[in-house]
Amino acid sequence: MGFECNATDNHLVAALPDADLHRWLGYIEPVELPLGRVLCESGRIPAHVYFPTTAIVSLLYLLHDGGSAEVAMVGCEGVVGVAAFMGGESTPSQAVVRSAGLGFRLKAAVVRDEFEFQTPVKHLMLRYTQALMVQMSQTAVCNRHHTVDQQLCRCLLHCQDRLSSNELLMTHELIANMLGVRRGGVTEAALKLQAAGLIRYHPGHITVLDRRGLERRSCECHAVVKREYDRLLPILVAA
Repeated sequence: MGFECNATDNHLVAALPDADLHRWLGYIEPVELPLGRVLCESGRIPAHVYFPTTAIVSLLYLLHDGGSAEVAMVGCEGVVGVAAFMGGESTPSQAVVRSAGLGFRLKAAVVRDEFEFQTPVKHLMLRYTQALMVQMSQTAVCNRHHTVDQQLCRCLLHCQDRLSSNELLMTHELIANMLGVRRGGVTEAALKLQAAGLIRYHPGHITVLDRRGLERRSCECHAVVKREYDRLLPILVAA
């Protein structure tokens, strides 16, 4: 398998102290993360935790009627599978790759031991988990109170933060599942943003043309989440 990135392309891994990073490099395993791969099922105990580098993973809450909505996303700034080391073991959310790319994984048992016995690792993971909780809370508020085009702006900005690219590969169905809205609502919102000159939209492909315009059009939710990540994990901002 040919990889053009290394473990420190994940900012959380890069933020580890040198001694901890050196130890982790003996455990960590490179993985391809194709679009749609389920990394952890709802209610299951994860076998691994994942550290994306060029992929984005959605944490989706699944309803009994088959509906779903994204509660958070994880990219190169974080880790998928916090339940593995926070004591809950299983989680009600499903982790699904929504932007294909690369990453690394560690066995959940290894991360639990690291969290339990290595104080710098514990402190870093706890700060990240708090930032993730802020993102989940803000997403819930946004989905309840803001328009679909505002939610789509937030989603695009979060994605661009994690990919550092203007080109985003996202299907109607994927965005609808993320936002918990009908596919027609996604199309309508995307066409509004295109008419405003903020994006170029083709089914399955969105190009961000005016990030500043997206930020102005968006609700406050993206800025709130970004400020909290920057506050709680300043070492990641410098990475």
